[in-house]
Amino acid sequence: MEGASPLGEFLRARRQATTAEQVGLAGVGPRRRTPGLRREEVAMLAGISIDYYSRLEQGRERRPSPQVIEAIARVLQLDQEATEHLHELARARPHRRTAAGPADRVEPSLVRLIDGWDHVPAYVVNSRLDVLVRNLVAEGLYEGLEHSDNLLRLALLNPVARGFYLDWEMDTSSKVAHLRAMAGLDTDDPDMLELLDELSESEDFRRMWALHEVRGRTRAPVRFHRDDIGDVITTMEVLTVDGSPGQKLIVFQAEPGSPSEAALIALSDRMRKRSRGGARPSGRPEHDEDPDPGHPGPTDIEEAAAKLRHRVRPR
Repeated sequence: MEGASPLGEFLRARRQATTAEQVGLAGVGPRRRTPGLRREEVAMLAGISIDYYSRLEQGRERRPSPQVIEAIARVLQLDQEATEHLHELARARPHRRTAAGPADRVEPSLVRLIDGWDHVPAYVVNSRLDVLVRNLVAEGLYEGLEHSDNLLRLALLNPVARGFYLDWEMDTSSKVAHLRAMAGLDTDDPDMLELLDELSESEDFRRMWALHEVRGRTRAPVRFHRDDIGDVITTMEVLTVDGSPGQKLIVFQAEPGSPSEAALIALSDRMRKRSRGGARPSGRPEHDEDPDPGHPGPTDIEEAAAKLRHRVRPR
């Protein structure tokens, strides 16, 4: 997807996304026909020549000094993560992949841990946002959704995702920025390149990817909707898995005692009736002898809510 100069493309995209108002140039110079800063304005504010900055964007100058990069990052108001990404592009030293296989292997102890969370959806992803393993309540939450083996395929290639994620635009742009951060300059990964090529079928992905936003996913509110359980409002936590490069543990917690928690409890109860197993590789559903257990209906959720009220009742 990238042109001859990833550094130039990044600078151009972030310059066009930075407004004159943000850098104190509102009302300065001729009337603007397009949003964003002009090249000469970035050069002036960074203390470098217009010709030198133009060569950077055009790919004719690819090794700027760290001091120049820091100056441009300040002008474009990049955060620490985006600034480091800019330094990486300037160094042009791609990360080398580790041997294929270990990055996609989830430690059994981690699988046992998330399996013990009976009403907290949790799963482990790799750097491409492939879902490597998820616990039973997460299986239930994503049940029936095509492309749920990869978070971005689900969001961008499955039209149903716009109803599943109540804040689809914000959530999807966050995933795209996360993928950009994870991809870096690692052009040796054929699986990453294949994913980018597949996602490029989506006009929304092309639009979001062109912004060159770089942002790892951390804590954020995430709201889901399923017709069988209604809205589920959660807080997402994204944790790094030490010892497994590129892996992230993603956990969704509902407010204790809330209708969302009751819905997740009812969903978990239904899933556990269907399977004696625990967390398992994504896309490999397991069923017990009950072929059609149905979905948690209003009665199931009301029962779960009643249990919660009893549990939190003051003594």
